[in-house]
Amino acid sequence: MKLYEVKDHEPSLLPDGMDFELVWSDEFDGDTLDTTKWDYRLCMMGKRHPAWTDKGVEIKDGCAVFSIFEENGEVVSSQLQTGYNFMDEPVLPTKFGKEHLQWPIGKLKENKYTHRYGYYECRCRLQRNEGWWSAFWIQSPNIGSTLDPQKSGSEVDIMESFHPGEVHRHNVFTGGYGQDMQNICVGGFDGASTEEFHTFGLLWTEDKYVFYVDGKEDGVIDKNVSGVDQFILISTEPRGYRNADHRPTEEALAAAKAGDTFAVDYVRVFDIKK
Repeated sequence: MKLYEVKDHEPSLLPDGMDFELVWSDEFDGDTLDTTKWDYRLCMMGKRHPAWTDKGVEIKDGCAVFSIFEENGEVVSSQLQTGYNFMDEPVLPTKFGKEHLQWPIGKLKENKYTHRYGYYECRCRLQRNEGWWSAFWIQSPNIGSTLDPQKSGSEVDIMESFHPGEVHRHNVFTGGYGQDMQNICVGGFDGASTEEFHTFGLLWTEDKYVFYVDGKEDGVIDKNVSGVDQFILISTEPRGYRNADHRPTEEALAAAKAGDTFAVDYVRVFDIKK
């Protein structure tokens, strides 16, 4: 890997053998979230998610700091995104037809930032407590609308940490999240420090995904490669809400009481120079 210097900030760790150009970034300077770049993700698959809030990210000390806490009887945290999945927004009554002719998709939104191919990088400090998880990933706005990821894209999980110190396997999902879902995964390990910052990267080309952790390659996937622009997400979620009772686990309650945090130093996107 080679260093890419960014003035007054930590350098990027870029793959050898090619030249890159920085085309988008957020260094999380200042004291407020840049809402021209990010929006809060509050809904999933047509429903408002009770554990996601638009109050869980604070910009301080040059980082986006994600917190887990109690709010209105729920344990909550935040997800940030630069675009929108067309299946997430809740369905409202439409103007076309009667009840039996309702369009089953919510209101569509303009994406803030989408991009195709290049190198995607995040430098972050993982959460320290059990009870919630963190992730850095990209997703197609219309994943699952066709069977072909060249036309409708994929979900690419660059970093997921479900337990303190765990770097979970890097996943690629295609075909949506129903009967046609396909999943391929590589890499991952335990024992990452939760006191230090780590760098997670994805090299996305026309024919493969290459994953990196702290400048070292951690797996390659050369199938189901997206051919469409995708948006970026940084997400956290308390444990328990995807269980049958949709309630936080004891570990999630404990993490909220402990004031645990997940901190992101920067997110950067590079194009590969021709």
